[in-house]
Amino acid sequence: MAVDVPVLRDSFDPWGSHEKEDDDNGRCKACARMSRARAAAHLPMHHDLPSHVPALDVLNTSTMPPALQSRDLDDGCADAAPELLQELKHDGSILALAVSDEHIFAGTSKGEIVVWSLGTYQLVQTIQAHKRSVLCLLLSSDNKYLFSTACEPIINVWCPKTFNRIFEIYSTYDVGDVFSVAYSAQHETLYLGTQTQDIQWVSLNDASRKVSHDSADHPDKRQHRFFDSRAVGGTSTPRRMEEHYALIPRAQTVLEIDPGAIRQYAHYGWVFCMTIAKSPTVLVDPDEEVLVSGGGDGTTKLWRLHDDGPEGDDGEKVKGDIEELMVLGEDDSESVMSLVIDGSFLYAGKLRGIIELWDLDTKQKLRVIKAHDGNVNTLRMRFGLLWSAGTGGSASKHSTVHYGRDANGGSQNVNQKYQCLNRWKAHDAKILSSAVAVHQNDQLFITGANDNEVRVWRVNGMPTQADDGSDIPEDMMITSLREFVSFKTVSARPEFTEDCRKGATFLGSLFKRLGAQVEMLSTDGLHNPVVYAKFSGKLEPVEKRKRVLFYGHYDVVPADLKGGNWQTDPFKLVGQNGYLYGRGVSDNKGPIIAALYAVSDLLQAKALDSDIIFLIEGEEESGSRGFQDTIHKHKNLVGHIDYVLLANSYWLDDEVPCLTYGLRGVLHATVCIDSKHPDLHSGVDGSSMLSEPLSELTLLLSKVKDRKNHVNLPGFYDGILPVTQEEELRYDDIASILMRRNPANGPVDVLKRSLMARWREPNLTIHRYNVSGPDGSLISSHATANVSIRLVPGQEVEEVIKSLKDFLRTEFATFESDNNLTVRIDNKAEPWLGVPGNYIFRTLEEAVMRAWGPAAGDESGAVALPKNATSDETASKSRKPLYIREGGSIPPIRFLEKEFNAPAAHLPCGQASDSAHLHNERLRVENLLKSREIFSTVFRKL
Repeated sequence: MAVDVPVLRDSFDPWGSHEKEDDDNGRCKACARMSRARAAAHLPMHHDLPSHVPALDVLNTSTMPPALQSRDLDDGCADAAPELLQELKHDGSILALAVSDEHIFAGTSKGEIVVWSLGTYQLVQTIQAHKRSVLCLLLSSDNKYLFSTACEPIINVWCPKTFNRIFEIYSTYDVGDVFSVAYSAQHETLYLGTQTQDIQWVSLNDASRKVSHDSADHPDKRQHRFFDSRAVGGTSTPRRMEEHYALIPRAQTVLEIDPGAIRQYAHYGWVFCMTIAKSPTVLVDPDEEVLVSGGGDGTTKLWRLHDDGPEGDDGEKVKGDIEELMVLGEDDSESVMSLVIDGSFLYAGKLRGIIELWDLDTKQKLRVIKAHDGNVNTLRMRFGLLWSAGTGGSASKHSTVHYGRDANGGSQNVNQKYQCLNRWKAHDAKILSSAVAVHQNDQLFITGANDNEVRVWRVNGMPTQADDGSDIPEDMMITSLREFVSFKTVSARPEFTEDCRKGATFLGSLFKRLGAQVEMLSTDGLHNPVVYAKFSGKLEPVEKRKRVLFYGHYDVVPADLKGGNWQTDPFKLVGQNGYLYGRGVSDNKGPIIAALYAVSDLLQAKALDSDIIFLIEGEEESGSRGFQDTIHKHKNLVGHIDYVLLANSYWLDDEVPCLTYGLRGVLHATVCIDSKHPDLHSGVDGSSMLSEPLSELTLLLSKVKDRKNHVNLPGFYDGILPVTQEEELRYDDIASILMRRNPANGPVDVLKRSLMARWREPNLTIHRYNVSGPDGSLISSHATANVSIRLVPGQEVEEVIKSLKDFLRTEFATFESDNNLTVRIDNKAEPWLGVPGNYIFRTLEEAVMRAWGPAAGDESGAVALPKNATSDETASKSRKPLYIREGGSIPPIRFLEKEFNAPAAHLPCGQASDSAHLHNERLRVENLLKSREIFSTVFRKL
């Protein structure tokens, strides 16, 4: 449900504005100063802001909100080191690490792979693996292969158990050093990133790529176009030969990469890092593997993998190909040194201690984290944590927006707001590599540096989830709702930015798993994405299908845990006595999940004829910022719409189902009066000759309403629609039913008058005053008040705005004051009035009657009908829902109705006692199940 006062992400002033200061809607200078002062007072609470940047500069940035700013290392991160289990010493720098269930593998500057036992930490073997420094080690996900690369064009594949050299792989191109490799088990293909800015690949089971050990095209035998060049009559420089070259084991098989298996200039810089991720974005299928690469050009790229490639020079098809899917960071030239994927989130380690966080669904950079003093050459994701290390010698663990279970199967309950949990001096040298592992219930973080040491740290102690204590039967719908509620999608607070994105990603993935076409919609701004999901009906041809748009929102209001007001964790779904408790379970996550599973039911029953389009936004509780711009931008994708449906409110009581057909509109305004003088002492400077801003503001606003709460704006009531006879009877019905259930609400005529005043009459409210200066005997130089006006159908928002400004300016002119008046419009939404008798409302009414049947104690004495009863039988014996209006506002509903020229209807799913926006928000399980049933009927019939 819409919150009345929008809270903007990049300001601590909930009445703040992004508009320019030089027009009538702009913030006055004193308001801006006060907002910055309040922000500065709160700044220590927001560790994501750099301490060396003034609050003014941070809050007024036009490129990135506070949650996306870089952080200094004085961020309050604990500096206690975890337990150091072992120091493993060698006589060469440790450049690469990999860990299996049994062994630690370290690649060194001497071209060796050193193997230690993971259990006893005894040296097992030292393998001369390459001629020069080992740059990369990669253990395949099935532990079948250990890949190694070096400062040479040879890639080796080892058995991690026997340490035999299975494959020797090389390219026919002069690739220089091979910095990185990635292996797709799905395609049985190895991908390598090179110094020559290429990505190449080879299938390990491609028999056509096998060559003899003494092939003339081998890098050791073929002429190098640079090093083997010579002038006319000159001689070539002899190739370097070292004794340890002879110690490299002979490979069982030699593979030569197909000359066509190459993506030249994959990056415009060295390809430092690569990884394989399964379905990290909604752009690919749920089980599809994607190659991710990071380069010296500062970009990160996603590549779609193909088994078949183009034709080679010999006319034969090349086995395998890659297709560029996404490019991130084109505006940044800082090299990408390391990568790690967490769901649809990508962390990129860069130079100067920076870690960037990207959302792969929306292609947006969410954070720039200053994590270390040196370059971030290594990143790992395990135990629900992000692990990083820098060339300054420090290692860190960071909380992430991590949900579910990690690769080791351990459930996690980590802090779902990014922060550095621990940073310690791991080496007095440059940390160049790391690995994570679990051994005998110990969680291990392993670091390698150019001090010739591998260090093994025990990092146990992560909290785990407690039992739910749920006393309800669990099914897939409730399981999905349980996970959905766990995301802290609080749009009003910057520290939950990643949680909002993660919640959107979860919802998109859920839609996709249940059969929808999914896209994350956003504008160029940094608003939370709108989740677009389309379920296609079966009616053919396509032109005959109706198209129903379901609107909802995945963001929630904050959950205040102070004072013990919540009986349970608000972001952990708990079932008690037939109710589900958790923030957002009623507003609006429960109704969204019910609608989603209703469509899934119809798909499984092959009963969905119409197309159902979901638009689920992430900032409804913050005034739907950016929603209209996003829909305008993607209107062609949404396409034609026949009906708009939403479910974002509650019944009048806990017993009688309702249908909502009207909402009031709203406009929020800030009225400011400023003096040309500074704050003054009331005793020293106060006199009748001085115009005091607060006194004038009080006097001015006293003229807006009279003692009977009549609003004095000219023409304010002129367009309001009169009460019809049908509407009058509707209010009589509502009042009589509420009186029967609770006589204390009466008498009937007073209750009816109260409902009409709240639902169909406008009102003006003065919310609060603010003044400049500290408390005391001051004459403040600046006074401001926040005003809201609730509008009803027949009133035009722009006309009311003009009337308000004109009235205030005219009245203020009579003061003949030296002060200045500013009126700013902060937010506005049109009122909405549906048509109860149209097809969508009739369909909803029939569905509600069928689902709920007669209430206990109905005068008709009717009993519940069997499920196979006809519509006419159901309608004749079931009580109709109450048609109600509401005093609150939901900005998108009228916008969507006008934008798509489609009638809208509103189904309240919860009860009056749901406590949405309050402590202990809940939803009755029966209401959730009935809502699913109602949506199923409506989607089938519309």
